[in-house]
Amino acid sequence: MLGAIIDMDGTILDSMDLWERVDIDFLSKKRGIEVPADYMGAIAPLGYRETALYTIARFSLPDTPEELMTEWEDMAVHEYETALPLKPYAREFLEKLRADGVKTALCTSSPENFYSPALRRLGVYSLFDAFVTTGDVGKSKAYPDVYLEAARRLGLKAHDCTAFEDIPLAAAGAKAAGMNVCGVYDSHSADKTSEMKRLCDRYVMSLAELL
Repeated sequence: MLGAIIDMDGTILDSMDLWERVDIDFLSKKRGIEVPADYMGAIAPLGYRETALYTIARFSLPDTPEELMTEWEDMAVHEYETALPLKPYAREFLEKLRADGVKTALCTSSPENFYSPALRRLGVYSLFDAFVTTGDVGKSKAYPDVYLEAARRLGLKAHDCTAFEDIPLAAAGAKAAGMNVCGVYDSHSADKTSEMKRLCDRYVMSLAELL
């Protein structure tokens, strides 16, 4: 392995319950609305704007979708800037890659205003040689584009890289790019463990297994 293409949310950062917390806090703390039992399930399959439209309609809010999305994003940015922790052994894993001379790229669906403050606060930003987001390529992680771009930014071929991911959609995208894939367990996608083991070249329950 010459290059490591590393996902952030759910792989090295313990952040997968962030948006659920944002949704709940928005309603309960900012709007004084008790969160209905079926709300989280109702918005689960919706996109960002669709969720805003649904929320406005369901609770008769005066906000525009743009205002809601901006407020949600500000709440999320605050969490990245101040609260979200690394997953256990993430720092040691990144330090080992650096010590072994492996080039590293962060490959994430989160924008720079999410990942940069979090990684800088946690002291691991400098352990990455490159950063690429799905926004840079205009396609989700279901497609190989973002992984190919990450390898290009490292000056490497895709087959010389291993991608580290926590969900099947992303693992499949990395495989389509021609990379080896190491799946990393996250409790929020525990129900996808069997699928991850089938898709990935290796699957670890903890980053400690990679040290």
